[in-house]
Amino acid sequence: MFKSVRAFIGAKNFEESKQFYLDLGFSYVDLDSMLYFSIHDNLGFYLQKAYVKDWVDNSMLFLEVENLTEYYKEIKAKNLDKKYEKVRLSKIVKNDWGQEFFLHDPSGILWHIGNFKN
Repeated sequence: MFKSVRAFIGAKNFEESKQFYLDLGFSYVDLDSMLYFSIHDNLGFYLQKAYVKDWVDNSMLFLEVENLTEYYKEIKAKNLDKKYEKVRLSKIVKNDWGQEFFLHDPSGILWHIGNFKN
């Protein structure tokens, strides 16, 4: 019955955010006023040519991955926090529900990337 759920996020600098998500491993489809980024089948979001500080500062997305340690190594090796001034990457944090790390995109969108305990 359901096929996907997709968030809409903004970008302070649209071209910089576009390149960041390409560097992260996403691909996109151009929809004129926004881009649809996807990483696997129906896992994706819309990047808009819009910026509202309060909205972007409070936007968070959660990406669940199968092997968090391997994906973390892959992301860390890309040196995105060195290529993009405002990008930040945390270490892996263990929680009672599972584990995650945090990645801020160039606009400040906070990504929680993690996996749940089985």
